[in-house]
Amino acid sequence: MKEHFTIGIDTGGTYTDAVVVDTAKREILASAKSLTTHGNLSLGVINALKQALETADTVAKDKSGKSFDVSEIALVSLSTTLATNALVEGQGSSLVVFLLGFNDAMAERTEITKAIPDATIVRINGGHVYTGKEQQPLDLDTIRDALNSEIGKAEAFAVAGHYSVRNQSHEREAAELIKEITGAPVTASCDLSDSLNGPKRALTAGFNAQIVSLIVQLESAVREAMQTLGINAPIMIVKGDGSIARADSVMYTPIETILSGPAASVIGARYLTGQKDFLISDIGGTTTDVATVVDGWPALNEAGADVGGYRTLVKAIDMKTLGLGGDSEVEIDGLQNITLLANRALPLSMLAMRFPHIEEELACALTADSGMHSALQYLLLQSSADSSDFSEREQELLGLLSTEKPIPFREVIVSAKDRSTLKRLISRGVIRMSGFTPSDAAHVLGMQSQWNTKAAFYACELLGRATGYVSNNNTAEKIQAFAQKVHGAVVEKSTRLMIDQLAEKSFNDNDVLVNAVASGHPLIKDLQIKFESRLPLVAVGGPAGIFYPDVGDRLGKEVLVPEYSSVANAIGAAVGHVKSSCIIEVTLHEKHGYQVHARDEVIHAESATKALEIATKMSIAAVKQDLITKGGEVQNESDITVNIERVEIPDMEDDAGLISAKIIAECESHAS
Repeated sequence: MKEHFTIGIDTGGTYTDAVVVDTAKREILASAKSLTTHGNLSLGVINALKQALETADTVAKDKSGKSFDVSEIALVSLSTTLATNALVEGQGSSLVVFLLGFNDAMAERTEITKAIPDATIVRINGGHVYTGKEQQPLDLDTIRDALNSEIGKAEAFAVAGHYSVRNQSHEREAAELIKEITGAPVTASCDLSDSLNGPKRALTAGFNAQIVSLIVQLESAVREAMQTLGINAPIMIVKGDGSIARADSVMYTPIETILSGPAASVIGARYLTGQKDFLISDIGGTTTDVATVVDGWPALNEAGADVGGYRTLVKAIDMKTLGLGGDSEVEIDGLQNITLLANRALPLSMLAMRFPHIEEELACALTADSGMHSALQYLLLQSSADSSDFSEREQELLGLLSTEKPIPFREVIVSAKDRSTLKRLISRGVIRMSGFTPSDAAHVLGMQSQWNTKAAFYACELLGRATGYVSNNNTAEKIQAFAQKVHGAVVEKSTRLMIDQLAEKSFNDNDVLVNAVASGHPLIKDLQIKFESRLPLVAVGGPAGIFYPDVGDRLGKEVLVPEYSSVANAIGAAVGHVKSSCIIEVTLHEKHGYQVHARDEVIHAESATKALEIATKMSIAAVKQDLITKGGEVQNESDITVNIERVEIPDMEDDAGLISAKIIAECESHAS
């Protein structure tokens, strides 16, 4: 059978994962991991793909004596946190947002100036009213004048019109003119949401325009890797709601990929476990994400995905996220309390694996009388960057660092101003700083072994001595006891997160009962405390098998950590489905009859029944076309579900009391 293999790829902050799935046999043929190469994403993708294909070839030869044939790959599907990370870190293209028909209050409620401080906002006469009728004529001349000034040199543009979801014509005209004059990508807010909330639509459009170029670069990196390895197949991307779509259909709406990685992990967990109703925790290097899955699909956050504290109108899975992972930096305060910082540190065991001299330097630091804590801190340049993007001091600091060799922190950072500069560069992802992490502790405890275990031991002893946890004559057992405390801190924090999700409540840090269970000491005097999850518990992600068996013990239920859990995101990308939905609104005309608010026009109908009939046909046709555009296929029209949300006068017969309605057509299919 030709074309029954799919490739799943997940680009995370630390690793790029790749899997080969035989969809006909529901079998995972191969998986691989490669360090993410932030300076050139294609290198990490090529490395992971190459390893996965080599494994698939070995498996195929063992089974049939024949080599794995890349021509049988039907599609390549990608999940990524690139969009989310870029927006949170303030990265992306220079941006201009045109607001059509917005007054002062509406422009302020967009919060664009706070969320995207470098964006330029231009207000233009135009827009529509609630019924879809023109509010003011669109002032195209002012748009032309603006684009012929310095504003026209921006890298990306967004357009948001007042009530554009009731009449899209002004947004369409403005977007076409901007494309014609500048040739730059333009985001129209009506392409992203059907919400009447104009300010939120404008902010969502601005965020989207800011990151178009990043997704284009990622798609280009994956395509380059595929060409290098002789793969000729469509590229799909996982969206924030867990569905997949052709990359070219998402290319200019990349904000739809917010929470793509966590969404893919949910789909992967469902595939790996066969569970339909469960609580999932996805722990990676930087964050832990938890979600509840009902009837095989994660619930969506109807309020819209949150980006850096700003609410957007993008549909994404309803998920709690905590800055907790294998790469969380361990900090010890003066009272010897262990804190797991939200920032991601470069594990010293990983750093020493890549740069063997680090092991020796850590060993030498143990013989020094002071500076033990600073001996754990190295700076490594993540990627080269355009120096024009940085201040003079930032450029000076970057000039001292290298991608080829980590530099000791104390040799570069000598003042408070230096620390502030370094913090900004780390937040932008340009520099990574090493530190002792839960992954290092796991190496000390023998729970991990893929990196440099000796370096982990030295780093654990250095931090222990620097904070008074261990002394100069401590045995290996004492050092391991310290590592066990770090491990326990991760388990406790993970348990609290799952308790919050199970109860759908954020418990206070001082809650005695929750603290007793989460700490692993569920006894208050003579009272034994026991919590038990009603739902099955599933954990995926690289560190899941290290921490979650203990989490299960504290919650009275075994946590399922399935085989291939460390690449669940990539598996979710490979086995995802294409989903499409279309909404057509019907409103009562101000004089007589009804209006059907179609994509490019407003259609008048004499009766409610006729308006609903027109809207239903249009929504079915639109959802079919959208599904095809996204890479799916409608086999039978019966596969399309149509729901009508009505607002009407009570006790009226048939459609006589209709005031307004939303006709919602939805369809789901495998990628075609």
